[in-house]
Amino acid sequence: MNQVVAESSERADARLEWARHASGHPALTLERASMDAGFRSYWRSAGHDGKPWIVMDSPPDKEDVGPWLSVRDLLESHGVRAPHVAAQDERTGFVLMEDLGGPTYLQVITGDNADALFNAAIGQLLKLQALPCAADLPAYDDALLERELALFPDWFLDRHLGIQLSAAEQAALAEANRFLVDAALAQPQVFVHRDFMPRNLMPADDGPAVLDFQDAVRGPIAYDPISLFKDAFLSWPEAKVQEWLGRYHARAAAAGLPVPTLDRFQCDADLIGVQRHLKILGIFARLWHRDGKPRYLADAPRFIGYLDAVLPRYPELAELADIIDRQVKPAMTARPFQPPA
Repeated sequence: MNQVVAESSERADARLEWARHASGHPALTLERASMDAGFRSYWRSAGHDGKPWIVMDSPPDKEDVGPWLSVRDLLESHGVRAPHVAAQDERTGFVLMEDLGGPTYLQVITGDNADALFNAAIGQLLKLQALPCAADLPAYDDALLERELALFPDWFLDRHLGIQLSAAEQAALAEANRFLVDAALAQPQVFVHRDFMPRNLMPADDGPAVLDFQDAVRGPIAYDPISLFKDAFLSWPEAKVQEWLGRYHARAAAAGLPVPTLDRFQCDADLIGVQRHLKILGIFARLWHRDGKPRYLADAPRFIGYLDAVLPRYPELAELADIIDRQVKPAMTARPFQPPA
C-alpha cells in the first residue's frame, strides 16, 4: 500500500528559516503541533521568550494556501473568529499565525459541557451563514455533489471492501444519489464551511475560533448544522442531535436566516447528512489507499450507524439501505479495520 512520503530536509529548513525571519526571532525552533487529512501541517514555535506562534505549512505543489487566506480574511472582516495572521507567503505556502494555545472542541467536549460548547458554536455558525457569498465562491452544485457521492462506490465499496455492484444495484444507487442531490439543491443556499465540526473549532476569546475553512462554498443551509452534531469523530444520541438541531433552527430563524419550517429543516438535515456520510466513507477509504493515512477508517462504523438511523425514514432510499445491509455490513464484518503496522 502507499505510505506517507517523508518530508524533505529542504522543506523543513525553508520553513524554519522563514518562521525565524517572519517572527523576528532568530533562535526560534519549531515543534510539530498537528497535521490534518490534507497536505497541510502545523508547527508550534519554541526556543524563544516571545509570543508563541503557529506556522502553517501548505506545500504549494500539493495544497494552495490562497483559498485559506482568502476565506480567513472574509470571515474575520465579518466578525467570525478565525486565527489572526501575522505574516504570509503564498509563493512558499507558509503562514505565521497566532497560537490559540488550547485543544480543539473535539478534545474537550463531554456530555457535561456539550450544551454550552454547542451553544457557542451555533453563535459562530450563524455569523458564518450570514456571510455574503462572493461571485467567485464555488457553488455546491450538481456536479460537485455528484463527484462527492461517487467517492462512496469508487473508494469505499470497490477499492476498500472489494464490492462490485450489479448493474441493477448501480442503477439503484444512481437513483438514490439523484434524490439526495435534488434535495440538496432545493434547500436555501448560504455560505457553507463544509467541515464545521468539533475538530475544527477551538475555544478562544470571542470564539470558538473556526479552523479549516478553505473549502467553503455556497450551498445547503442544513449542511453545517448536521456536520456539527453528527461529527466524523464522535457520536451523540439521536434524541440529543434532534434537540440541538431544533435549538439551531430557532436561533437561525430569529437571526433572519432563510431556514424553512422545523419539520422541513429536519428532513433537509437528514438528507444532506446522508450525502455527507457517504462522501466521508469514500474520503476515509481514499486517505488510506491513496494517501497512506489509515487511521480515519476506524470511524467508518460510525457513519454506518448514522445511515441506519436515517435511511428507514425515506422510502426513496430503501434500495440504498438494502445495499448497505446486504453488501456493506457483511463485507465490513469480514474485513474489520486493521491499521497497518
